[in-house]
Amino acid sequence: MAADAADEIRGTAHGTALVPLSVLDLVTVGAGTTATDALRTSVGLARLAESRGFHRHWVAEHHSMPGVASSSPAVILAHLAAHTTRIRLGSGGVMLPNHAPLVIAEQFGTLEALAPGRIDLGLGRAPGTDGATAAALRRTDRLNEGADDFPQQLAELTRFLDDDFPDGHPYARIHAVPGPVQATSPGGVQSPHRPPVWLLGSSGFSARLAGMLGLPFAFAHHFSAQNTIPALDLYRESFRPSEVLDAPYALIGVSALATDDEKEARRQVLAAALNMVRLRTGRPGLVPTPEEAEAYDFSPMEREFVDSWNANVIHGTADEVRTGLDELHKRTGADELMLTANAHGGDVRLRSYELIADAYGLPTPA
Repeated sequence: MAADAADEIRGTAHGTALVPLSVLDLVTVGAGTTATDALRTSVGLARLAESRGFHRHWVAEHHSMPGVASSSPAVILAHLAAHTTRIRLGSGGVMLPNHAPLVIAEQFGTLEALAPGRIDLGLGRAPGTDGATAAALRRTDRLNEGADDFPQQLAELTRFLDDDFPDGHPYARIHAVPGPVQATSPGGVQSPHRPPVWLLGSSGFSARLAGMLGLPFAFAHHFSAQNTIPALDLYRESFRPSEVLDAPYALIGVSALATDDEKEARRQVLAAALNMVRLRTGRPGLVPTPEEAEAYDFSPMEREFVDSWNANVIHGTADEVRTGLDELHKRTGADELMLTANAHGGDVRLRSYELIADAYGLPTPA
């Protein structure tokens, strides 16, 4: 196993946290705000996360959703890299079937050149949007074929990242630049790093594949909580040591929102849940204000969905959130918790991470 590769995957717990804590950033846009506002919040969040000892900051690919301004993770990550110096930055994730593997290898090779040793490449096989938008992205309506081809796409991407297509392969003379080919060119010097690949999932497919390949795995507990423990068990059972890892390493995405009082937390998560109601019923929009959510007349079916959704959102005061996160860790055995704070306002999101950092006694800025 390559020790450097493992070191770029495993995090370190700080303060009283049981495992490393990280950030999943959906770059949410609230009603009455702009994408510019959301992206400024992301910069502030990355800086806060870095200063308080969070391990990594990932951005997720979504499309055709007015309330989520993260359609271009690589562009956002380049911006975040320019405003940070230490925290790991990555995709949580890039939806590989939406893209040519060579393009992703080039984008993340560029990010690695901008922020050497700090870039993660998290990959998913879902479209990150509805079927019509996926068809527009992929220029085909054969969407299942794209998902079924994921292992082959992953293998091709890895070959481009390592620049090691075998002789005789149609792509043997094609190189992802920036990348390893620069080290083999006359006078070439190349970074020893290349972004570690993570597989993301919300079911068993990627869990098994990540285990078989000896890759780190990230599970979307924040929207597929019922599958978390079965997927993690499958990952661990399937795991085979590799040059990347000698033992499994799994993180889970967790919806967590801390506020200064419990009532405000309930108001904020209700607004986020209303946003999900609209998304799930084909009416995606900006994240509503808590006032709009409180005034909304939920149907019985919508209320049932909200109650079910919010049951998996750890929210309340900082102490309540810390207790909920610790219980979730003990239940799942996750090696890392990646927190996503869904709320209308950027100030609320920033405050949540600050409160959680304080609750765990994470490092404070010098």
